[in-house]
Amino acid sequence: MTIEIRPIQEAELPGWIDCVSTGFLERPAIDLIVDEVRTHWDLGRTLAAVDGGRIVGTARTWPTELTVPGNARVTAGALTGVTVRPTHRRRGLLRGMLAAMHAAARDRGEMATLLYASEYPIYGRFGYGPATQTCGWSVDLTTTGFHDAAGGRSGTIDLVPVDEQAIDPIRDVFEAWRRIQPGEIWRRPITWRSDLGLAGAAWGDAPWKGFVAVHRDDAGTIDGYVRYHADAKWEHRQPRHALIVDELHGLTGEAQVALWRFVASVDLARSIRAERRSPADRLPWLLTNARAAETFEAGDSLWVTLHDIAAALETRTYERSGSLVLEVLVRDAGEDDAAAGRVRVALDASPDGARAVETERAADLTIDGGALGAAYLGGTRLRDAVLARGWDEHRPGALAEADALLASREPPWCTTSF
Repeated sequence: MTIEIRPIQEAELPGWIDCVSTGFLERPAIDLIVDEVRTHWDLGRTLAAVDGGRIVGTARTWPTELTVPGNARVTAGALTGVTVRPTHRRRGLLRGMLAAMHAAARDRGEMATLLYASEYPIYGRFGYGPATQTCGWSVDLTTTGFHDAAGGRSGTIDLVPVDEQAIDPIRDVFEAWRRIQPGEIWRRPITWRSDLGLAGAAWGDAPWKGFVAVHRDDAGTIDGYVRYHADAKWEHRQPRHALIVDELHGLTGEAQVALWRFVASVDLARSIRAERRSPADRLPWLLTNARAAETFEAGDSLWVTLHDIAAALETRTYERSGSLVLEVLVRDAGEDDAAAGRVRVALDASPDGARAVETERAADLTIDGGALGAAYLGGTRLRDAVLARGWDEHRPGALAEADALLASREPPWCTTSF
């Protein structure tokens, strides 16, 4: 029987949740999840592969915005819940679902699709590339303090009740911050509620239980916040707690340092573990003993594929000047080069602005769409990203020129998981 790929109906939500939980080797309370997600999922963006009436593959997206170099924002879809039942692997279901997803994204006018890869080797075959990096930072508080010159002494810090009223002020800070941070994305209302432990328990994980502190500047305006909880530990009747920083954002360097000073001063804490931070974080430079700060679980974070390549390239800014014709292999349906589309874009860019249009002119450089997705936000070097699937340089020096043109001084960073 032919396997059908289509959006689901509300009555099919239990089967969709059962399939996705099977794919991720989980056994949650499906009925509770259905009751929760039906209030905020767009079923038109919730795709299934259906075999004889049974859902055997899943994928869905939700709409968001991605901040790009220069702080403009592009429309994007956040792809998640991608699974295939173990009984139906190697039948082209993933290829079919992603091709349908990409076609729908183009129809909606979305410039990009974003994802977090559960397994690294999968998504490069379909034109995605790792565009941001992430890591955690641990700090041994027993061996360091903060430099006086680092600042963070002005303003005030207050703990706020963790309830629905806490969402608006910290969301306002995040919204201002994500608009000036390339790589960051808009967050759904359900994400804010889940992050504060007010929703999401149906999936089986224990609800978040912790604390929220806000920083106010000298005028009393909230310009930063930290969300944290503790991993309690006692040794020889002495506190050895780890303070887990779930999220810390400040609109100024002063607010950021003040919040770091605050979490480092919490009683009973002997260490900090900060999640989803940037490898380029300034944290070690704030400390009198920079070796007290170490990274953990460093690696790829947000993956990007571009759908409207010309518009996406024209939307971001460039720190250098250059002009070239890029030919991009668009892989909606897997690795086969013969099945890949080819888009040629003439890009003329400088710090004063950019112009990118599709063209019939001869290409200077042919690259894979995944390499362009990886390099698009400026944090991954194109010269490195092309190594996965190769490149064709039709004009000497074109790869070096494109590599320099796409690179940015400030690395992109995304703190929003999905």
